[in-house]
Amino acid sequence: MIEELNNIDSAIFLFLNHLHNSFLDVIMYWSSNKWIWIPFYAFLAFFIYRKYGNRVFLVMLFIGLLITISDQVSSTLIKNTVMRLRPCHDASFTGEIHLVNGYCGGNYGFVSSHASNAAALTTFIIFLFRRKYKRVKWALISWAVLVSYSRIYLGAHFPGDVIGGALLGFILGVATIKTMRYVERHYLPRYSRVNRHHSKNNH
Repeated sequence: MIEELNNIDSAIFLFLNHLHNSFLDVIMYWSSNKWIWIPFYAFLAFFIYRKYGNRVFLVMLFIGLLITISDQVSSTLIKNTVMRLRPCHDASFTGEIHLVNGYCGGNYGFVSSHASNAAALTTFIIFLFRRKYKRVKWALISWAVLVSYSRIYLGAHFPGDVIGGALLGFILGVATIKTMRYVERHYLPRYSRVNRHHSKNNH
């Protein structure tokens, strides 16, 4: 069963990895670079501040904890436990993979930290805004999909690595937003009421 799933995963990976051209090479290479997204992160921080006022400090604290946990669990714990080679490090794929600028990454690929972190942040903010700000939510989903797909395009991850990372990020994102709301309700009730009033005045 596991071997069959690996074969399917490999076949899908090769199909997607071979859908390349010089234009997409540039787009996908930079999509995987965390520093290129700093203006996007700054926009999200500013947007949260505009909607939640001083609550932005609490939100950013939990976002920082979320990304740290997501990154450490995916990179340190799961990767070093499962030890599934990245496609670009797997000798059975030698000569079959399209790489961009020789980029590959560390030895192990399951799960994708990029996919986990992107899914975690996206999930957290979607639950934070609930039914509001659909454009921002779709922008986040598009960003997470682009970052995750770029990992397959670059030959750094199998689709299963990305799916596993996205699932991990989703679980951590839900757990973190629920924890933040629990803290607000039980330990910062006055703080929570003041900022809900600020949020209503902004709508």
